[in-house]
Amino acid sequence: MTEQTLVDGLYREGPSIRDTKAPDGPLDRQWSERKFGAHLVSPTNRRKLTVIIIGTGLAGASAGATLGEAGYQVTSFCYQDSPRRAHSIAAQGGINASKNYRNDGDSDYRLFYDTIKGGDFRSRESNVYRLAQISGSIIDQCVAQGVPFAREYGGLLDNRSFGGVQVSRTFYARGQTGQQLLLGAYQALERQVAAGTVTTHTRHEMLELVVIDGRARGVIVRNMVTGQIETHLADAVVLASGGYSNVFNLSTNAMGCNATAIWRAHRKGALFANPCYTQIHPTCIPVSGDHQSKLTLMSESLRNDGRIWVPKTAADQRDPRQIPEDERDYYLERTYPAFGNLVPRDIASRAAKKVCDEGRGVGPGGLGVYLDFADAISRLGKETVTARYGNLFDMYERITGEDPYQVPMRIYPAVHYTMGGLWVDYDLQSNLPGLFVVGEANFSDHGANRLGASALMQGLADGYFVLPNTINDYLASSPHDPIGADHPAVVEAATTVRDRITTFLSAQGARSVDSFHKELGHIMWEYCGMERTEAGLRHAIDEIRRLRGSYWADVRVLGEAEELNQSLEKAGRVADFLELAELMCIDALHRRESCGGHFRAESQTPDGEAQRDDENFAYVAAWEWAGADSAPTLRKEALRFEWVELKQRSYT
Repeated sequence: MTEQTLVDGLYREGPSIRDTKAPDGPLDRQWSERKFGAHLVSPTNRRKLTVIIIGTGLAGASAGATLGEAGYQVTSFCYQDSPRRAHSIAAQGGINASKNYRNDGDSDYRLFYDTIKGGDFRSRESNVYRLAQISGSIIDQCVAQGVPFAREYGGLLDNRSFGGVQVSRTFYARGQTGQQLLLGAYQALERQVAAGTVTTHTRHEMLELVVIDGRARGVIVRNMVTGQIETHLADAVVLASGGYSNVFNLSTNAMGCNATAIWRAHRKGALFANPCYTQIHPTCIPVSGDHQSKLTLMSESLRNDGRIWVPKTAADQRDPRQIPEDERDYYLERTYPAFGNLVPRDIASRAAKKVCDEGRGVGPGGLGVYLDFADAISRLGKETVTARYGNLFDMYERITGEDPYQVPMRIYPAVHYTMGGLWVDYDLQSNLPGLFVVGEANFSDHGANRLGASALMQGLADGYFVLPNTINDYLASSPHDPIGADHPAVVEAATTVRDRITTFLSAQGARSVDSFHKELGHIMWEYCGMERTEAGLRHAIDEIRRLRGSYWADVRVLGEAEELNQSLEKAGRVADFLELAELMCIDALHRRESCGGHFRAESQTPDGEAQRDDENFAYVAAWEWAGADSAPTLRKEALRFEWVELKQRSYT
């Protein structure tokens, strides 16, 4: 044990890990050099090679379409009834790109720096700079596909600002950007389906990764309609299955979003990096009661024109329209004058929690702050505000029964995005050869906090531009010996899946799967949510272990295996969440610093801001599975900063 191994009995420390794929030299040349140095596969040989892709969101659909266009034989899986139902459709506000259309000083380097700073200096320089370089090409690709981005009067693409930046670089389609981008990627994917290079399987869920001789060679999936267990083998596997925010039960994610694909890969040897890095989004509709199954996001783009405030006096119950200006506290504008309401999400979320903890919150339980558009409507006119945000206003009114054109919205932070995920190198390949991970399922680009409008950028960059250039190198040099379903490793993987299903269905407990998920979510939100403490995290680990033991002893899963069985689906997902939750708390406990969305109460500045410890924690924490009920192994990847200066974030 080293001095940094502070949580005795919870984890071990193993050898360090390093990304060996990123070239040395100037940042602006690294991606070009890597593409040139990678081995290629000839068009005739691509037709002989097969790739499995799990997930059909922006990362998965764009990867499938591009690899199919290149000539590979692609098999695509999603658990929804159509690729168009992927959770990427829920993204609202926009997608970043450093095109500098506003001539306001933007550049690739500024986008790179804003992303590094926004992530609180806990991401790789090489990956983030590549993301900035590619960003402009993403917009060109999507425009060519017909994505209806908003345009200015003269016909040029419009831009708006998002948190953590002082330029306008976010391209948008009203409040439906994710939907429009996904439709573009879906059409590209369907084109390849028609061409015969892509085969899609809807209503299928990956339940196990097949690893043969240390390489990922296939997956075991369950047909969610018939219950049939199927084996699919390939030369490489790509996971594009999204994040794991639903470990908290209540989040802005769709209820079906889960961690099973990446967690099963983790159990097969793939390292899981920075699991504690969770993003709390500041602009969500507050919880309305115990009956809720999910939370609703209101786009961060609303902070462009909406002003956030609370009453200066605690427990002020007056109608917000009756509270005069001099009795309002526009606390973000007061505390962070340089950025105002457009500070990064982690800072805005903690600021909202702080004023609510002071008793100045609004709405039921005092868990809300106002997002007020009165000034914007007066300055711009209702018609302009409607053109920019109309569908978001309509959604808010349908959910709350309140008209945001007349009364300020009420918002509060909620779990939204996860910056952690499977560890990947510069090529987006995990430590398991042949297993590539793209989009939110990997950890690579955002550090400890994701800037708004960067998720769509990363998903499409990975799928359209990065993976198609890097997977060639692996496929050109890896063995392609045929594997049959009777291979011992394949049989073992399928048997593991069937045995797990039998275990669930034979359980005769008294509690529903949902009741366990709800209890786990409460533990995670209270002790591993917006603010974490050593005592709270230790308590959470004990509670999660207790709950996991109770789960296997007292859960009741209804129905049969060979049929549509949503109770069985949930049972497997919650079992994985129970294991992941413990690792998240161990990771949060071991990282005795505050950075971005990971806020340890013991590590803050006198002003209450996150206080990093660069001397001891400037690394990626990559965790290795050591077996059920065994302590995981921590492997560190040191972060090097050659092109930016490590310093305390300031948005004042």
